[in-house]
Amino acid sequence: MSVCVISPGPGGPHNPPAVPAARGGGFPPAAPVGSLVVADAIVAADLGAETPDGFLDVQELGFGHSVHLPPAELAARAAEATGALLAPVLTVSTVTGTAEGAARLAARHPLAGAEAMEGFGVAEAAAAHGLPVLEIRAVSNAVGPRDRDAWRIGDALAALTAGFRALGPVLVHWGEHRHES
Repeated sequence: MSVCVISPGPGGPHNPPAVPAARGGGFPPAAPVGSLVVADAIVAADLGAETPDGFLDVQELGFGHSVHLPPAELAARAAEATGALLAPVLTVSTVTGTAEGAARLAARHPLAGAEAMEGFGVAEAAAAHGLPVLEIRAVSNAVGPRDRDAWRIGDALAALTAGFRALGPVLVHWGEHRHES
């Protein structure tokens, strides 16, 4: 489940960020179970077409774009404040459940920190309304084979809770900084 938080910012809603946040799968070893990932890119990782020459994303097909970029300064400050990995978060329509699938996804997106299912949709909606977006994922399991016994949902949600405590001041100060001029 994802939560989309809209922060009002100082003096009212001046294009506050939409923040999709929940648990997701982490790409080991960069994003171990219990860690946080803040997206520096929100990628529609499997929206496209398989071709004889390999996968083509929706942008390569000429049907729009496949990446949303959160404000770089906000993402960097959020990652620093929360102790998160700053890396792309991949939105997939079906989470990876095999080692082969994880390897294919990692080969296409070697810098990816996490996979989830909702971030790109929230980013599309935010962009349609002129809002920035900041995706945060708490890692509950490794990307790859489904091993429910290894999932640590409680640990991930605890990390997400702590991350949001640290994120509040970042959002407030980012809003102040953006509207000083």
